[in-house]
Amino acid sequence: MPQFDRSRFDHIGLVTDDAKPGESWVEATRVWVTSPREHPYNVEWLRFEPDTPVTGPLRTEPHVAYRVDDARAAIEGLEVLAEPFDVGDGFLMVAFVIVDGGVVEFMQYANPTEEGWF
Repeated sequence: MPQFDRSRFDHIGLVTDDAKPGESWVEATRVWVTSPREHPYNVEWLRFEPDTPVTGPLRTEPHVAYRVDDARAAIEGLEVLAEPFDVGDGFLMVAFVIVDGGVVEFMQYANPTEEGWF
């Protein structure tokens, strides 16, 4: 099993059907998300629209997110759910994998000192 630098933990993502205060709309994935920076325990809430293109564990399961220097290198040898893709106009690249049965997100910021993308 890969080892993660616990100090680079970013957030946990939880799926909900309930609207949450401070949601932001992500058109590409048709999901409402909250900023984990606004939650005392770094929770990111995800509320998917019925017509979201997101399927499988990414749509239904919680995930844990870590910051990485290289998202492509981080996914090597793992079961990939979503190859690295840009979610912020070059600001942030993310990838999703399965590790030990759970969903893990790797976040590669263009600026490593970035506080977050919200």
